[in-house]
Amino acid sequence: MSSCSSLRFKAEILLVVVTLFWGATFVIVKEALNDASPLIFIAGRFTLAGILLWLAVGERKLRRKSLGPALALGALLFVGYIFQTWGQEYTTPSKCAFITGFSVVLVPLIVAAMGAPLRPASAAGALFGLAGIFFLTAPLDSQTVNRGDLLTLVAATMFAVYIVLLEFYSKRHSFGQLAPPQILTVGIFAFVLLPLDQSKRFHWTPGLGWAVGTTAVFATAFAFGAQTWAQKYVPASHTALIFTLEPVFAAVTSYIVLGERLGGRVLIGAGLVLVGMVVSELWGGTVQPTG
Repeated sequence: MSSCSSLRFKAEILLVVVTLFWGATFVIVKEALNDASPLIFIAGRFTLAGILLWLAVGERKLRRKSLGPALALGALLFVGYIFQTWGQEYTTPSKCAFITGFSVVLVPLIVAAMGAPLRPASAAGALFGLAGIFFLTAPLDSQTVNRGDLLTLVAATMFAVYIVLLEFYSKRHSFGQLAPPQILTVGIFAFVLLPLDQSKRFHWTPGLGWAVGTTAVFATAFAFGAQTWAQKYVPASHTALIFTLEPVFAAVTSYIVLGERLGGRVLIGAGLVLVGMVVSELWGGTVQPTG
């Protein structure tokens, strides 16, 4: 195995571990929101993670040319996590995870919008994904659309743009210049906006402390640091394919911890989203945008 192939294999394994952490934390965040509002939780989680990441791998001096990309990536993550965490107050961990997984289907569509041709499999994957989103979010009878599902859909869009931009920036800036500041940016944005948080729900408990610590260390500092490094060797399309495992890990964790079971309609929607994710990335792939 060549040195380049070996690095790519290690990077792909690392991304699988990252996906496992992210899938498992849907349940952790859901429980933590009983004690803290989304903005407060995100402020604590990402500030702690950013500091830890900077101490571990950050470079002493941040270059000016790296600051813009780091802030852009951090802003996308902030918006994505605000909407995802807010959405989790109103929907289940499994549904939130599968709707978030729709970001995988969106990746080739965004790359196509940037100038690359859209392959038939990517279009087919998008149709499967949209059908799945319909089953997951469409109201039954006279019910209204679940607010949490719509909020999570906005988050999925932000994460898709993030994946595409991260591949571009990670090949032009060093790991230490890019990873720590983007994570710390999320925490800073959250703290700055705390005065606008009307709910300001905060009740310190050992469970909340464990949730902030676990998500900060494993699902944020380690996970985003690993992803930033790994995407130097793994294309965005293959990264997105690996991320199809995230909602599966989330559903399994939610079943084990909370006893959540997917009803017939949700199961159909989840299955269609998963099929769309696999079809889009396994047979569609992506082509680098031109221009």
